[in-house]
Amino acid sequence: MTFPALLPWFHWFLALHIICFTAWMAGMFYLPRLYVYHCQTLPGAADSERFKVMERRLLRQIINPAMIATVIFGLLLVFTPGAVDWRAGWWWTKIGALILLFGFHGACSRWRRDFLNDANRHSEKFYRIANEVPTLLFIVIVIAVVVKP
Repeated sequence: MTFPALLPWFHWFLALHIICFTAWMAGMFYLPRLYVYHCQTLPGAADSERFKVMERRLLRQIINPAMIATVIFGLLLVFTPGAVDWRAGWWWTKIGALILLFGFHGACSRWRRDFLNDANRHSEKFYRIANEVPTLLFIVIVIAVVVKP
């Protein structure tokens, strides 16, 4: 189902989708790095409390709104005639990577709650490895959309 009335706005939707996706990814690159540094503090210490504020603000004021806007503009693109060939493999690769990114986003939210409650269960090394996940998903999504293998 597409809506021809969206066609004149296609390039605006595309630009806004890319802008919002970039903001979302920037936050997803940075949040696990904050967790690495947060692991280096003692629960209740001033530095730990500062990281809690930084993590909350990053997630709630940048990452979450950017993700929501990315989804909204992405759906507008999907409903624009000719934007998506549902038979193309790149589309399903992008959707698969996007589902994994949503899962990672949820995991980051859960980890933030653990830090907030001084109940972190993971090591600094764990977060260093987790920090690479959004980069890999970003690469898959961009290659899928641009190269369309």
